Amino acid sequence: MDSILTNPSMVVEDRQRHLFRVSRRAFTDQAVLEAENRNIFDRCWLYLGHSSEIANNCDFITRNVGGRELIFNRDRGGAVHAFLNTCPHRGAMVVREKKGNALAFRCFYHGWSFNVNGRFASRFEEGNYGSEHYGGGCADLAQVPRLESHRDFWFVNFDRNAVSLSDYLAGAKEYIDIVADHAEAGMEIVGSGQQYIINANWKLLAENSIDAFHGFPVHSTYFDYLKTIGSLRMDAGVGSFSASGMHDLGNGHAVIEYASPWGRPVARWVPSWGEDKREVVAQLRAGLIERFGEERGTRIAEFSRNMLIFPNLVINDIMAITIRTFMPSAPDKMTVSAWALGARDEDHELRKLRLFNFLEFLGPGGFATPDDQEALENCQRGYRNMREVGWNDISKGMPRNGPPMNDDEEQMRCFWRQWNERMGGIA
Repeated sequence: MDSILTNPSMVVEDRQRHLFRVSRRAFTDQAVLEAENRNIFDRCWLYLGHSSEIANNCDFITRNVGGRELIFNRDRGGAVHAFLNTCPHRGAMVVREKKGNALAFRCFYHGWSFNVNGRFASRFEEGNYGSEHYGGGCADLAQVPRLESHRDFWFVNFDRNAVSLSDYLAGAKEYIDIVADHAEAGMEIVGSGQQYIINANWKLLAENSIDAFHGFPVHSTYFDYLKTIGSLRMDAGVGSFSASGMHDLGNGHAVIEYASPWGRPVARWVPSWGEDKREVVAQLRAGLIERFGEERGTRIAEFSRNMLIFPNLVINDIMAITIRTFMPSAPDKMTVSAWALGARDEDHELRKLRLFNFLEFLGPGGFATPDDQEALENCQRGYRNMREVGWNDISKGMPRNGPPMNDDEEQMRCFWRQWNERMGGIA
């Protein structure tokens, strides 16, 4: 037996032999999940939401992030907050609605109330509580330890001593900026998002989200469909700019970038949209080039990107833009949340195309997501044989001279190296 397969570590890299293996125990072991919660989800920056979701003063949404129930809101002055959605009195969730606009929050259990800046706002008759009850903040809503943003993307961290969000995002900031620059008026979440369950380990979706190798084998039906309706354009008028390939963004983040074969509502027309859309799209493209120059404007218009921000945020800037997060509830189960992102003040017909593209490929009932879900759940079922076949191979492209190709597996190796470092080389 190859000695690499007897190694007690869960991630094994042999650069001399061009081998990278991951133990399938990492996808099935409850103890591994518990360690991930402590070492990854309790310590990494996790995506909370987009500024557009709380566009107005006193807007709020509630969201589960890192296993915690949170309130994400603006106060009366427009300041952004993230509170733990639990009453200091008996622990009930204070806000039970998914979203809304409120001047105050009131716990339904015993009526404790809080201002939208989290301060305790109830006043009870004398004799109910001592004078110290109202001082020191002990009756206020608890804020998350860290809350920071980049280009309207808000993140939380439950480790008070974590590095800054800017340092953590590292090279990913460049690609968030590309998405944020699609429209001069800014970007906004469209609709309320989607949520669904996949019966597979969360790390399988992290891998899959930046895996170009599976595209044609798994999604061949989609590409055949695009050819049939005239939505494939292989000419990719990219000018002198070429960024195809994989990019290691640091801290476990990675992206694949490639010339788009499909239409992009930001500024890439395809024949199936009709001649009446061609001029509108051409004007958008000209506006991008005027704002950013030929190279960057062309890059925003013509290129697609699939990016993973470690551990569980995916931004797919492809035929539409999706923001996707996923949290494990068991070694073989995750909850996925996804949102469409679009340009503010977008042309009505282009917004319809954007949402159609999003649902057609990326939505839970689209071409891609059911295919991917079946692939991931099929992997999880295959791990029942792990006593006899216990390792995943993630070696593709290791012998390559020069930069990695976008259908290599170096982007997954970036993820696993960071996972292994944060998990302390768990055996």
